[in-house]
Order: sequence, then C-alpha cells, then structure tokens
Amino acid sequence: MAPQNIAIIGGGPAGLMAAQHLVGKGFDVHLYDAMPSLGRKFLMAGKSGMNLTHNEEFEIFLTRYSDNQERLVPIIKEFTPADIRQWALELGIETFIGSSNRVFPTDFKAAPLLRSWLRALRAKGLSIHVRHKWTGWQDKVLTFETPNGPQQMQADAVILALGGVSWPTLGSDGNWQSAFQQEDIHILPFKPSNCGFHTDWSPHFKDRFAGEPVKSVMLDVDHIKVKGDFVITEHGVEGSAIYTHSRALRQQIEKTGHACVTLDLMPDRSLDKLDALLHKPRGSKSLATHLKRTIGLSGVKAGLLRECLDKETFNDLSRLARAIKALPLHLSKPRPIEEAISCGGGVKMDQLDDNLMLKQKDGVFLAGEMLDWDAPTGGYLLTACFALGRRAGLGAETWLRNLKG
Repeated sequence: MAPQNIAIIGGGPAGLMAAQHLVGKGFDVHLYDAMPSLGRKFLMAGKSGMNLTHNEEFEIFLTRYSDNQERLVPIIKEFTPADIRQWALELGIETFIGSSNRVFPTDFKAAPLLRSWLRALRAKGLSIHVRHKWTGWQDKVLTFETPNGPQQMQADAVILALGGVSWPTLGSDGNWQSAFQQEDIHILPFKPSNCGFHTDWSPHFKDRFAGEPVKSVMLDVDHIKVKGDFVITEHGVEGSAIYTHSRALRQQIEKTGHACVTLDLMPDRSLDKLDALLHKPRGSKSLATHLKRTIGLSGVKAGLLRECLDKETFNDLSRLARAIKALPLHLSKPRPIEEAISCGGGVKMDQLDDNLMLKQKDGVFLAGEMLDWDAPTGGYLLTACFALGRRAGLGAETWLRNLKG
C-alpha cells in the first residue's frame, strides 16, 4: 500500500517543525514554499543574533503571550524553551543564555542551524519544492503556481504555515487570505506588532538625532515598565524597548487616536537625588552644561527634553527633575505593517480543533503566524511558531492514523 501523502506549505519555522515530527514515520512528506529557498524570515531574524527562545521562569514566560493565550499555553507547554535547546543540540548547535535571559546559538548565527536542520530533514525523507506558490484548492486538490506553469497535488493531509503579512519580501505576503475567504474561513484583520511608531519630530531634532540610540531608559505604558534601549528614527521611534510595548501602544491608538509612552531618562537615579543635584549652584554655566556636569545628561536625552517640554519647565528645576523621571512621548500611529517584525490578527483559533485542524476542512491543519496570537520579541515569537508547528505535525499524524485505522 502506498504511503499517505502530506503537504506542508510554508518553509518557515512552523512548517519545518511540522516536518520534523512527520518525516521518518512512514508518510510521504512534501514541503512547498513560494520562495527560491527556505527560512528566509528565520535567517533575517538571525542577522542581529539568532534569539531562539527565552530562559526566564516558565510561568512568567507563558504570560508574555496575548490573544488566544488559553489555546497557546498548552501547546507551548508541550515544546518548552528547554525542549528547543535540546532540539538544537541534537542538530549539533550548542546554545547559551545571554545576560538578558535570551537564548542564542553559541555563534549567534541562524544559517548553520538552518543548514543542519534541512540536512537532517532531507536525510529522513522530506521532499522540498521551492518556487511553488500555493494558490488554493480546486475540488479539494492543492494548486500551485510554479516556473513550469500551474501544478496540482492531491494530499491526504495538509499543513499550512504561510505566515502573516510582515516582511512580505521574504515570503509572508498574506496572499493565502483570498483562498481562505473563498472557503468562508474567518480571518481577523492583521495588525502590526513589534513595530516602530510615528511621532512628529521638529526638523532640528530630526536632523540632529535621527539614527541615535537612546540607551538605558525606563519605558512606561499603562503602568507596565520595561528598561531598555530604543532608536530615534526620521519618522519616530523603534527598537526592542518600543517593540515590547507595541501591542499596548497600538491599542491606545485604536481607542483614542494617539498613544503615550512615559520615559524615565535616568532610571538609576531617584527623583530626590536628581532634584538635589540640579539645585546645585551653576554660576555662569548654561543649563545644558549644568545638566551634563551635575547628572550626566546630554546628547539625545537632553535633546528629547528640549523636544518634549515647554520652556517654562526649564525655568523650574524641580519640574525639570520630575520631567526627566517621567517624560511623555506622544505617538500618532504604528509604522506600516510591512516593516513590522510580526503581526497580530489572522485566522481565528476557535475555528480549529485542539490538534489545529480546521473544523470545516478535514485534514487541513494550520500553524505559525497565520493564526491569531501575539507576542513580543525576545524568543517568544519563535518558541510559539516551533510549538504550533509541532502540534500541527502531530495532529496530522494522529488524524491520518485514525483515518487509516
């Protein structure tokens, strides 16, 4: 009897992890991707250091996920950060825990891990088809656009891991949505997450500080505080500390048309200490020199004070001290979703069973960013994609074996 066919469409982390748990089990597993090579977004994410997962206390780790957390948490519990480190080790890639509890390969690179992973999958029998763009179903048959013209495939089970709509040049362009709409599968609108935000800088501030990092500040949004860095851009702000708050900032904008992040420019100094230092006699020195010599505040941080405060505040040193500890930065809108690291929205998870199979399409499983969930950067996104891909792969296996039985 011929083996059962499984089509995995999407060669990112979720699709590859689904393949990981299907190859070598007696199935004929085929992986399709529209791009000329696999894992392009995975490789791009690793350019600044391949952050695989996070090593904080696991119960805290699980709280980082929003939108459908009750569906995600049981899946992630089955493929934890510790499991990811073990999986990488079995591929010959050792990992370490950085100072921020983020987990990286020892060489920080994504390419060696991806090469080793693909080599192992091929050795177990995975067939890979690149430049195959999925266009939907035709009488339950999968249809593809390829360099050799339209092609079709009949599959006993299908796993779709087609990504969201961020970084479309790397493959996740969201074109799959039209095929889903034809099948009456409900999709929540995609929204940018882990993204930069607009603010209207003055020409002087923009010309002088665009591209400058703002380091070691505390960012407070809705009383949630995160210490970190961000970058001034020509259009506004971006960077890891901003990305952490992006969901809350986006929700503020959706509700009120604007958002505010409160900056503590000197989180390691108390307000009383700052106030005392600023009230030291300054003689003939300018206020800029006084700020630099007494509290070490200069450059882009001093520029932010000038940009965000009125002149009267600089004439009252106690008010100025309070502003240094709680500087309001107003934001108007997120940057375009095409620039976002990830996105919220997607296929509603209540349309899937516990094995991630579509309730209205037997044998079709979904995984990864095309589903409606959200998480910050720091290894959380990849962890969920790995875990969702694993669950979809095991779900397809279970369904096929029950079908055959």
